[in-house]
Amino acid sequence: MVKGELLYEGKAKRIFRSSEEGELWVEYKDDATAFNGEKKETLAGKARLNNDISSLIFATLAKKGIPSHFIRRLSDTEQLVKQVDIIPLEVVVRNVVAGSMAKRLGIEEGIALKKPLVEFYYKDDALGDPLVTEDHIAILDVAAAEEVAQLKQMAAAVNNELIELFATVGVQLIDFKLEFGRTQAGELLLADEISPDTCRLWDKDTKERFDKDLFRRNLGNLQEGYQEILSRLGGLYHV
Repeated sequence: MVKGELLYEGKAKRIFRSSEEGELWVEYKDDATAFNGEKKETLAGKARLNNDISSLIFATLAKKGIPSHFIRRLSDTEQLVKQVDIIPLEVVVRNVVAGSMAKRLGIEEGIALKKPLVEFYYKDDALGDPLVTEDHIAILDVAAAEEVAQLKQMAAAVNNELIELFATVGVQLIDFKLEFGRTQAGELLLADEISPDTCRLWDKDTKERFDKDLFRRNLGNLQEGYQEILSRLGGLYHV
């Protein structure tokens, strides 16, 4: 198998063509960004940590019957994935008030929600990735109503599994962002990554943060926080 031409470069990853049809080569970057790229820094070792954590979580979810684009880890910073057409929606699941929800609604961070909240954001950097309703999604015509229902169902299933996974290692899953894509056959698959870049993760007892808020809010060393998550998960699971 051979890495082909560069197809796309985003804030955190590069996507390459693979010599195998229907597969893509993902390379994680050491770049950390926040506020739609307004804050940016290169942090040595971040690519390896995100690749390892995301590979581990995708492999764990696969064992629980939740399909994703992930095929296998290729190197410290690379993984092989199934080619999908990404749906331009970020699916955010919230278990505890934090981040933009706290700011938007004037609610104190750290308050547990009575039930998980699922939100949709339209992926458009120029618009600032706005929060959208299901009616907005229909107007934008980016996903059919039955697909939106399936996205919510899959997001809820991922939430249940991740809550259990992180609780086992003393970590509280505050909220997280998912992306999904369609295969050529029309199957919806979990895509992108699941890592401290896309999840808020707090120590269950001390509420210490192990996620991108370390960088976003200048709360501490990002690599140390991510390494703590990998070390805790690595004690139980192996890719």
